[in-house]
Amino acid sequence: MPTIPGFTAGYVDVAGLPTWHEVHGQGPAVVLLHGGFSGAAAWSAQAPALAGAGFRVHVPERRGHAHTPDVAGPLSYDVMAGDTIAYLEAVLGDRPAHLAGWSDGAVVALLVAQRRPDLAARLVLIGQYYHSAGRAAGRDLDQWLRSAAARDFLRQGYDPFSPDGPGHFPVVYDKTLAMIESEPELDLATFGTVTAPTLVLQGDRDVVTLEHSAAVAAALPDARLAVLPGSHALPLELPGVVNPLLISFLRGAVATPASAPGFLSNG
Repeated sequence: MPTIPGFTAGYVDVAGLPTWHEVHGQGPAVVLLHGGFSGAAAWSAQAPALAGAGFRVHVPERRGHAHTPDVAGPLSYDVMAGDTIAYLEAVLGDRPAHLAGWSDGAVVALLVAQRRPDLAARLVLIGQYYHSAGRAAGRDLDQWLRSAAARDFLRQGYDPFSPDGPGHFPVVYDKTLAMIESEPELDLATFGTVTAPTLVLQGDRDVVTLEHSAAVAAALPDARLAVLPGSHALPLELPGVVNPLLISFLRGAVATPASAPGFLSNG
């Protein structure tokens, strides 16, 4: 991953869990939350760009992902949101940060913003549905994840890094699939409690329907929707488009309806 001055990587204690994170640059804090079966490397096209634009970029790896060890018990979005809140408190104290989540990380970011609005300054939600009706037909990532080819591919990103060792991959794999089978099933009517200005972003061939993302943006009090040509891998496919959009939004240059003169809130 390309870096700029100020890059560090290593473990930080988060409520007793040694949590791997990478930190780039200096400035207002941005926390990038990766998707399932991935880690900090998923943001390799965004972290240096955001740091170069004057942000201090934190990229933590959640329990059972990449360098961070697993924890006994089921995996859930609520559990990962709790871990993320503990990470924010441990690393940033009571200071709010911008949160950007991709795929599973978007659900985690939204739950954090609901549970602790004081910790979420601006929110970016990329390529994710929030209940099963929002899944795009014919582009079912879940089906691929259950294939032998997927298991072999995902092990390549797990075995070399996990402190739990290669033999633990089946445990994490099974726990993650169990979570995906039943979650997320969030009620969009509850999204009105999110106070952070939000950018909902997806590819036009993503795993989430355009109608669902539009409904998510409408349910949030202060949100905009952006659709770009791409798949679920949008941040890696189009960093030259995604990065300037993220930078502009996080700087406040891309206004949300409630904060832009002449616009009405979605709420």
